[in-house]
Amino acid sequence: MPVNDDVFAALANPARREVLSILLDGPRAAGEIAERFDMRRPSLSEHLRVLREAGLVREERQGRNRVYSLEAAPLQEVSDWLSPYERYWRGKLANLRDLLDEEEL
Repeated sequence: MPVNDDVFAALANPARREVLSILLDGPRAAGEIAERFDMRRPSLSEHLRVLREAGLVREERQGRNRVYSLEAAPLQEVSDWLSPYERYWRGKLANLRDLLDEEEL
């Protein structure tokens, strides 16, 4: 199953990757997330919107607050997509290790 391009676009931005890292510890209110960044609230809101639209976070209203939670399923899709490339590079590194071991003999 191909990965949605919106997921890659969302992950391309370091601020959005940092938001995902913050949410690894559990749900956070938008204000709590904002405290971790040196940017204006509208900018953070835009990052959260992109993450939400990519399916990487879920937004829940709790009274006046918006609470965001990590949705990891799209990240598993990225991992699955990257898996053949990881095997490729592991093979290349194993070949290099073998070559270096032969030169030591």
